[in-house]
Amino acid sequence: MNTSTDRQQFREVLAGLAAKTQAKLPALNGRVTKACKLVLAGDVALHPDGTALVNSLTDPTRAYQVTGSPATCQCKDYDHAPEHLCAHRLSVGFLRKVQELLPPAVESTPEVHTGCTSPLPEAPVSITLKATLHGHEVLVTLRGHDFASVQAQVEAASAWLQSQTPPPSTLPQAPQCPTHGAMKPSRKGKGWYCPHKDSQGQWCPSKGK
Repeated sequence: MNTSTDRQQFREVLAGLAAKTQAKLPALNGRVTKACKLVLAGDVALHPDGTALVNSLTDPTRAYQVTGSPATCQCKDYDHAPEHLCAHRLSVGFLRKVQELLPPAVESTPEVHTGCTSPLPEAPVSITLKATLHGHEVLVTLRGHDFASVQAQVEAASAWLQSQTPPPSTLPQAPQCPTHGAMKPSRKGKGWYCPHKDSQGQWCPSKGK
């Protein structure tokens, strides 16, 4: 999956929806722009029951519930906005429409990141799984536009990771270094080595077969 391309498509679809809405209702003024900012910042959380929670653009401690059909919002601007389309209600509508127009971002083979990675582009929902793959600790980052799409990725990633791990009975028993304990498998071929240094900074010479 090309993350950059997917994100660009998301922005283009959102921009198109915003332009159509602004042309249809010019009296909305800056509400359309604010709604786009909320969506792009990942401040819109869609819930399975059809409700949504939208963070405030001006108060980081406040969030508004958008519920019902037609949707209503708890913010002060709801009663004053044209057709009750406050920025929070607009943002929920935009995000839902973008999800309808774009295919779900589900990978058949999850992308695996070892160690620390550079920050990924923002997404409304993201989950990072910690697992062991071929003896190495890895982080699997799954991202999507809503919880349902990420949940599907979590299930696929879990099944994939389990398929990559041999049954416990087939895992080789690590030889023990008499000084430092369990050895590690050699990366250059067969055999084992002790990954520790002595008090003089020299690698431990203990080897295993």
